[in-house]
Amino acid sequence: MTLSRSNFASSGRADWPSPPRKQAVASLILLSLLLLLLPPLPIACATTSGPVLAVELQGPITPASDDIVAAALQEAKAGGFQAVILLLDTPGGGLTETYEIQRLMEETEIPVIAYVYPEGAVAWSAGTLILVSSDVAAMAPHCIIGSAQPVRLSPLGEAEPINDSKTTNAIVALIEEKARAHGRNTTAAKEFVVSNLNLNADEAKNYGVIEYIAASPEELMRQINGSRAKNTTLLTEAAAVQRFFPPINLQLLKLLSDPTLAGLLMLVGLYALVFGLSSPGIGSEALGVVALALGLIGMGYNMNIGAVFLLLLGLGLILAELHSHSFGILAVAGLICVIVGSILFIPTSFPQWYVPGGYQQSMALAIILPSLILGAFLAVAIYKVARARVSKPVLGNFVGEEAEAIDRLDREGYVLFQGEYWQAEAEDTVEKGENVVITGKDGARLRVKRR
Repeated sequence: MTLSRSNFASSGRADWPSPPRKQAVASLILLSLLLLLLPPLPIACATTSGPVLAVELQGPITPASDDIVAAALQEAKAGGFQAVILLLDTPGGGLTETYEIQRLMEETEIPVIAYVYPEGAVAWSAGTLILVSSDVAAMAPHCIIGSAQPVRLSPLGEAEPINDSKTTNAIVALIEEKARAHGRNTTAAKEFVVSNLNLNADEAKNYGVIEYIAASPEELMRQINGSRAKNTTLLTEAAAVQRFFPPINLQLLKLLSDPTLAGLLMLVGLYALVFGLSSPGIGSEALGVVALALGLIGMGYNMNIGAVFLLLLGLGLILAELHSHSFGILAVAGLICVIVGSILFIPTSFPQWYVPGGYQQSMALAIILPSLILGAFLAVAIYKVARARVSKPVLGNFVGEEAEAIDRLDREGYVLFQGEYWQAEAEDTVEKGENVVITGKDGARLRVKRR
């Protein structure tokens, strides 16, 4: 049997592709191969524009600092700001507050730029941690970062590094991980902690710790235009930089939370209570209570209980001295308690306070100095009291001394003795201006006779 085209069609093979369909299948296969061989196209990231909110973090990092950063991030989100820039000029501060600022920077969707500014500013210790943890890191010329080795004050008041591996390794791991997460130099980050490395702006950029050097926030905005942060392209070439003004309650908290001022308020409050309780009615008690309350608020209610106990004990001993005759023993003991309590009260130990040693020494001196001044005052007062107690009674020395009759003594009248007027009784009549000799004393009246 000879197969014909009609036989082929009727044999059930009509589903074989015709020549045009064969070309289409071949083209589809070729296109699939090309798609597999081509590299994946980049996914377009979002772009953002708008003003930039600038937040000043000057001075120590205190309990008010993280509240200010949180308030600024909320305002930036609500106000349509494309980024927040932290203007850093700080010797360091509380490690707990630094952790909180790092957490806020990581959790927000808004890019955070850390900028050591103005020229000559520093970002030491906790400030360096904040800089390394930011989405974009920049410095103004002639600024310094580093000095992040944990230190504490020795009993002699000298700054000594903490060489405990557990403590140091924790900070090293933290700063290295923050540097790695933002593509920065982990070796330099480690050296900030283990060897107190300090870098200026040029060195920090060369070592890959920061990305930009700019003399002003406006210049920095032009430099970072088009850069990416948090999967967002920043369009900052013409962006306005607006300053963030914290609410008045945060401004007051920032003022009170300065560790030096808070410590001084506590000491002023204690001394005001001493004078107020020893001399009621002059209002020192009210001043003391207010100063103590403000000091407690500034400290964030996070205090050394032992230090508070010593301060209160010293206060009690000084008050007891004012109402006893211990020749200054209680006052000296109370003063020692106040000074030791002041030393313990200063937030200078790591990890509660993360600043270079020199700043800790200055802060300690500012808080301890009033106690030393009070000690000198009490020493002089105790010396005067002791001298008065051991000296001979002044009244016993009246006998034999001379006085001058200021009017005619006809048995009674007045005489001038050591610049004071005394009522006198003479044995016989004495004319005005004559000198008399004191022979005795009856209460407030002198007995005299003609010389």
